[in-house]
Amino acid sequence: MNDAGTFVSKFAAPRAERMAAQQRGVETPLAAARAINSNTTLTRLSFTVLAALLDVAAILAASMAADFGYNAVMHRWWGDICYANLQLGFFAAFLFVSANVARQSYAVSDYLDLSGHAQRVFSQWNVAFLAAATFGFMARTLEESSRGAFIVFYVLGLCALYAGRAALVLVMQRSARRGGVLAARVLIVGFKRDVEAFAKLYQPQRRGMGVVAMPTLRDDRRGFEQDLAAATEIARTLTPDEIIIVVPWARAEAIDKCVTAFMSVPASIYLHLEADCALNRFAGAQMGGVGGVASFRLRGYSMSLSGALLKRLSDIVLSAAALVALAPLFALVAVAVKLDSPGPVFFRQTRHGFNKQPFRIVKFRSMSTLEDGGAVRQATSNDPRITRVGRILRKFNIDELPQLVNVLRGEMSLVGPRPHALVHDAQFEPEIALYARRHNVKPGITGWAQVNGLRGETSTPDKISQRVHYDLYYIDNWSFMLDVWIIFLTLFSRKAYLNAG
Repeated sequence: MNDAGTFVSKFAAPRAERMAAQQRGVETPLAAARAINSNTTLTRLSFTVLAALLDVAAILAASMAADFGYNAVMHRWWGDICYANLQLGFFAAFLFVSANVARQSYAVSDYLDLSGHAQRVFSQWNVAFLAAATFGFMARTLEESSRGAFIVFYVLGLCALYAGRAALVLVMQRSARRGGVLAARVLIVGFKRDVEAFAKLYQPQRRGMGVVAMPTLRDDRRGFEQDLAAATEIARTLTPDEIIIVVPWARAEAIDKCVTAFMSVPASIYLHLEADCALNRFAGAQMGGVGGVASFRLRGYSMSLSGALLKRLSDIVLSAAALVALAPLFALVAVAVKLDSPGPVFFRQTRHGFNKQPFRIVKFRSMSTLEDGGAVRQATSNDPRITRVGRILRKFNIDELPQLVNVLRGEMSLVGPRPHALVHDAQFEPEIALYARRHNVKPGITGWAQVNGLRGETSTPDKISQRVHYDLYYIDNWSFMLDVWIIFLTLFSRKAYLNAG
């Protein structure tokens, strides 16, 4: 193995090429790749069983909780569980898990990211629940069960599935960061400098990738063709799940030769986008056509008129209900803020909203200063300007709750990109590509970036770039169920409260 961590199998190329590879110091035994293959198979199988059992446990627990809870509240009865309801729960669990297995939704790679789970769980749970209800009606099981408990079961089942998925994703993400997840066997191929940069930047072993080989290509014509032939044989021998071609897009001829060569291997082929490639700025770019001309379709604003109306209606209902329910808490906080330090109870600051329209955001005052306009310094974790009560409010995000008023007034939404101070917008917009697209939707009290742990100060370009990445994903992939998922994670995920500042 050379400095770049390049792997070449010593039996995959002709003798002359094997000797050249040995001189470059780039060989590794096939046993290592076979070990990765064995571990990957075991990991996939065991994880599929674990994920499926977790869904079954969530559904059955929801079924029993609905039965006990409904009877306890409505009938003041804590007797034995209704076996008719449990039977319907088993049937719903069987259908739900079967649908996920059929769609191969229990792959390890699917649980390294929270995205997509909300929509899949919602649609598949609706199908499973309705099928269970139909079965219960046809088999007359519903006659023996409590219809009220069965309806409660629908809500609890959905919440339990969301909670189980979120917990498992968080566990898998933590394990992946330690290199303990093996989601796919990959072969990475490209010019030496590009493979080195890819390995250093992405650290594939920490992203669930089991790297079976990393053959490099020489930059001269004869050497390129020899190395590509050797890499193809390596791929055919080691049978990776995925092949990642790390070649600059400016080298169109080299990319074409790589794609042509690896098309003979039964593996998924990916072309790596360089960090500064324009396509990296758009989530979900897809191959399409305009008038029969092949092209990439860049996904943009994803909210339809009906979706916007549904989002606004839910904002009004939920924010109004929350303001009523939280009124006693608001009164207690107001008294605590007033007694703790001199100054107003509420802090107001101008922010940019939808289409960069300015509005005054409302928070509980948590600092001794009331900065606005062109002189706003970000708060840090140990900022001396934060008051004693303010530190508690910020730790539990209670200072953000008055923004429910902004939501009710239509200036914000419950879910959306977090609004920044005007001076920070002016700073980040020219530095971060597509930063201004965050204003294509209303800002939110919580957002996709926040539930993925990106809260608090944005003191470095890397931090704000990561936050913008998640914000743009939300804009490009919005759905009502994604909003529901984000609200759920905000309330119940510990990650949503990390680094609050």
